[in-house]
Amino acid sequence: MSDTLKLSEARKGDRGVIVRVGDHISADDHAMELERRLLELGFVEGAQVELLHEGLFGRDPIAIKVDDMRVALRRHEAASLTVRVLPAPEVAVGAVREEVRA
Repeated sequence: MSDTLKLSEARKGDRGVIVRVGDHISADDHAMELERRLLELGFVEGAQVELLHEGLFGRDPIAIKVDDMRVALRRHEAASLTVRVLPAPEVAVGAVREEVRA
């Protein structure tokens, strides 16, 4: 199983690191303009992202945390970003036991 996916395929709570910006398959003016705009917004390779919210109808638009900034994108715009998925943070078992005792 690949650990990369398009940001448009992510679900709420998914976290990852951007590994590629742009489609690189189509070189039309619209794709190049979208890539330029995403880079200006901070969607650069190596940036940490987390999907914070999905719209009610069709899960569109999505709210994304990019490093320390929040940005809303349409899913078709997010499709030009490839992300390496990070594992979900694990809760320390000892910390949970301490909270239960208190």
